[in-house]
Amino acid sequence: MDTTLYVIAALMVLVGLAGIILPILPGVVLVFAGMLLAAWVGDFVVIGPWTVGILAGLTLLSLLVDVLSSVAGAQRVNASRQALLGAFLGSVVGLLFGLPGLIFGPFVGALLGEYLHVRDLSRASQVGVATWVGLLLGAVLKAALAVVMLGVFVFALVV
Repeated sequence: MDTTLYVIAALMVLVGLAGIILPILPGVVLVFAGMLLAAWVGDFVVIGPWTVGILAGLTLLSLLVDVLSSVAGAQRVNASRQALLGAFLGSVVGLLFGLPGLIFGPFVGALLGEYLHVRDLSRASQVGVATWVGLLLGAVLKAALAVVMLGVFVFALVV
């Protein structure tokens, strides 16, 4: 039975890694869930509570990066408060609509927020594009956090 659970844990980690690239999957959360399952199956002997706590913290950090990355992109071009709020709300609402929502939600939110503020479609579009750049950087940061999580997990296994 343990072998089956370890295989499931490994599959969860692999699917989670794919989810970092495919935003329809909860990438880093699945990576963490797989690692937590592996730690649980091993009675938290090799992968102990401290390691699980570090992995949980990195997972929470990745969720924060996910939500705030589009806002940071908009902020880089001195977007208005309305655009920042729109990017944030677009990110949150976009989560409800899967892949299209994750891609277009922050862009549309920032664009609408900035347009309502300045009534200039060109400026609002610039803010929307900067939001997408923020999302791209957020994806890179999430991937880096996933690699760090893998490193922490492997280090705990070998030490």
